[in-house]
Amino acid sequence: MAARVLRRLPRVKPFNRLQVILQHLKMSKQTDSTTEVLLEKRGGAGIITLNRPKALNALNFSMIQQMYSQIKTWEKDPETFLIIIKGPEGKAFCAGGDIRAIADAGKTGSRLIQDFFRAEYSLNNAIGTCKKPYVALINGITMGGGVGVSVHGHFRVATEKTVFAMPETAIGLFPDVGGGYFLPRLSGKMGYFLALTGFRLKGRDVLKAGIATHFVDSEKLPALEKDLIALKSPSTENIADLLNSYHVKTLNKMSPTSLKITLRQLREGASMSLQEVLRMEYRLSQACLKGHDFYEGVRAVLIDKDQSPKWRPAALEEVSDEFVDNCFKPLGSNDLKL
Repeated sequence: MAARVLRRLPRVKPFNRLQVILQHLKMSKQTDSTTEVLLEKRGGAGIITLNRPKALNALNFSMIQQMYSQIKTWEKDPETFLIIIKGPEGKAFCAGGDIRAIADAGKTGSRLIQDFFRAEYSLNNAIGTCKKPYVALINGITMGGGVGVSVHGHFRVATEKTVFAMPETAIGLFPDVGGGYFLPRLSGKMGYFLALTGFRLKGRDVLKAGIATHFVDSEKLPALEKDLIALKSPSTENIADLLNSYHVKTLNKMSPTSLKITLRQLREGASMSLQEVLRMEYRLSQACLKGHDFYEGVRAVLIDKDQSPKWRPAALEEVSDEFVDNCFKPLGSNDLKL
């Protein structure tokens, strides 16, 4: 009977069949793009992509559950060597938890207010105790819940677009997601200041505060991610070495000669009068103008603007103490008179 019915059905023309397939693929693509958290395995890396751009990638209950389950799976997988978490292209890594949904749930007496926080804190703990290296690319807004899924991992990579804050006191909450653990451990009283005021740290300041472990220009993130994925059975040290190779240390861009001169200038100037300092600095100005680096620096920064000065000497260890001593020597009758 079924065979007779099938024989009566008109055959689908190849062109129509192609249209059906294309439509199916289009629908699949649309479905993928609306998935709130993308979980994929590439090379030896498990990759988590937060994907609620219109909500600044705020975490909802479903996302938290999926992430927790997947991290636990990857942790046991011998073919997964590291975990990377990131946001999609845009202005946010993760702006926090879905506070509006929690507030609505609280007003109606929903169990979500217990389940959400229990699941979120369990996720924070899973990240903090993860046996696989965990790399958070915190490019863009990183607040509240977004801090919770990044700061407890082994590596946190900030960029010039990173905006960090724990703004909970402004909404009648407190800096949770492990805030009571990492904030008081920041140097000085920085953590107390951030917790109480909700102050926003931007770019390099996120690194200086000790929240990020590395700073990388945002345009280099795709290359960094590609290199992380390409690592073969990497250890935590291997990953650290790779991140260090991308990490911008400001001092590395500076003239080694200027660095050595400046360090001594500050040490000696600390116990000098203003007049003595100005006399010392006049000597240093004349030494710099007789050298190479000043002219090369002006060329690279102000004239050609290639930002790639060729310092001579090129390394700190090549700048001799004797050379530095000579820069500070009196100029006799040519010394500055005040």
